[in-house]
Amino acid sequence: MDDIDAVASLRDPVRRRLYEFVAAQGREVGRNEAAEAAGVQRSLAAFHLDRLVEVGLLEVGSRRLTGRSGPGAGRPAKVYRRSAAERGVSVPPRDYRTAAALMAEAAEAAGLDREVQDAARRRGRALRGPGGSCGDLGGLAEVLAARGYDPVLEEAVGEADGVVGGRGDGEGDGEGHGEGHGGTGARERRAVLRMRNCPFHVVAELFPPLVCGMNLALLEGLVEGSDGVRVRMDPRPGWCCVVAETSKTKDR
Repeated sequence: MDDIDAVASLRDPVRRRLYEFVAAQGREVGRNEAAEAAGVQRSLAAFHLDRLVEVGLLEVGSRRLTGRSGPGAGRPAKVYRRSAAERGVSVPPRDYRTAAALMAEAAEAAGLDREVQDAARRRGRALRGPGGSCGDLGGLAEVLAARGYDPVLEEAVGEADGVVGGRGDGEGDGEGHGEGHGGTGARERRAVLRMRNCPFHVVAELFPPLVCGMNLALLEGLVEGSDGVRVRMDPRPGWCCVVAETSKTKDR
């Protein structure tokens, strides 16, 4: 299945709603849940979900949705999640990925990390628009969503002057106490914005220090002037390497 067929499969409005719902969850989704979200019958949802698997936009697995095991637990059900494979269409054909990889290779070989970050920070400032600020975390989330980061607002618990724990992607104990605490200072709950998608994923996989540093600088420029928002590195598998969070001191 080529990219054109994969993208064209989203012309069907039901199929597109199902894809957007599954992609937005960031976890495995069963047929019943997807059907309810899309407002269609389960059988119709199953047809379109399997079609999305065929064209490579979703991945399928199986597990018991009840969470039980052993006799009487029932058969595993099909579950779906967004495929990690990239699909893109350009008419006429373009190859910006190769150009980006070549320039990143040259920049890394020449030790131009600081120059790349300076340029990224300037670009981030330019992306803030005429208002000069993204506002609070909610405003920043809207800007990041428009740029393909797929942001998710979470709650984290950490020391009063620095977040060190989180509840993202199943971590934490379910009571708001994230893993990885360090230090013994007072703790507080704080909003954290994580991004499910890295818009620079392919090049970041090839040149992680260069591209992740560029990404951090880009977002630093973007949040300058925002209402108590800062960004920092917090790499996790499958997520963007940068998170945004509220900052009492407004230092970024």
